[in-house]
Amino acid sequence: MKPVLTKLFSDFFNSEKAGGFILIACTVLSIAIANSNMGEGYLHFWHQNIGINTESIRLNYSIEHWINDGLMAIFFLLIGLEIEREIYIGELSSFKNASLPFFAAIGGMFVPAIIHFILNKGTVTQPGFGIPMATDIAFSLGILSLLGDKVPATLKIFLTAFAIIDDLGAIITIAIFYTETFSMIYFGIAIAIFILLLIFNRLKLITCYFIYCRE
Repeated sequence: MKPVLTKLFSDFFNSEKAGGFILIACTVLSIAIANSNMGEGYLHFWHQNIGINTESIRLNYSIEHWINDGLMAIFFLLIGLEIEREIYIGELSSFKNASLPFFAAIGGMFVPAIIHFILNKGTVTQPGFGIPMATDIAFSLGILSLLGDKVPATLKIFLTAFAIIDDLGAIITIAIFYTETFSMIYFGIAIAIFILLLIFNRLKLITCYFIYCRE
């Protein structure tokens, strides 16, 4: 008898499915263009600066910078919300369900990082040990979507939980090892927002919108 996927997991899996397909298609297209005669112009496009550059406002950065430092912040926010939902009422709500993907994710983070460190020790690329640590959730779900019903339900749950925990570990690694400067102002703003979210959660506002109202 096939295990039954919870409605919460099914909604999450299906919501990421379209994005996964688009991401895979864009990746294949980007690799093809980058390795063609248009490769140099394609790379130059992402390094073009856009934005506002005045005496009072300086927000003139490359397209690559806007994506890495701007859109990725939104991505990590969404991942954080998904992690919270999974911990409270999802597949990670019990220690029994969360223990296997948790320990698998720990190994999936540290083993690639150690291999990278050993192969790059003493070189300029040594600090990049955090690069192979993360598992991309969108790519993971996109691949699972391509396989369809051929993938057992338990494997879908395991890999999704694995990817979520892995991404959380990668976020912590970035915060600890790749922070060049520390701003008390931004930290204070973040703490204030965190306290505000706690208040909203106590009032059932955040919980209702992101968990129950989406079912």
